[in-house]
Amino acid sequence: MPYPVDRDLHLDGRGLLLVPSFFCRRRPVALADPGLPPTVAYPVDQTLADPSLTGLLGVTRATVLTSIENGATTTMLARRVMTSPGSASRHTQVLREAGLITTNRRGTAVWHTLTPLGSALLSGNRSRPGH
Repeated sequence: MPYPVDRDLHLDGRGLLLVPSFFCRRRPVALADPGLPPTVAYPVDQTLADPSLTGLLGVTRATVLTSIENGATTTMLARRVMTSPGSASRHTQVLREAGLITTNRRGTAVWHTLTPLGSALLSGNRSRPGH
């Protein structure tokens, strides 16, 4: 990992904290502060979200909405957006409350799909479906 100081970092069973970062642009960066848990910050893929959506929803939530276009589970979204399943779940909750997606349980998985309003938003249609 790039870092101003060349050194080895031994985890010693402490695990590794992975942090998605909007400010990390080109490649992951290891934080080598011995007083902090071992951490790697990695860039968030900002190319998935439409720029007009990011102003309205924010980068991560717009990327989640875009990633749901053909349906997805929470785990699939977490992988696509490079975030934790808990974070993906919180974003889908907000999108569901806004009427942009629906969520249904399929066995042990939770499946998210776009509503007509969510589809219209992604396609750039400014009017609400049915109005």
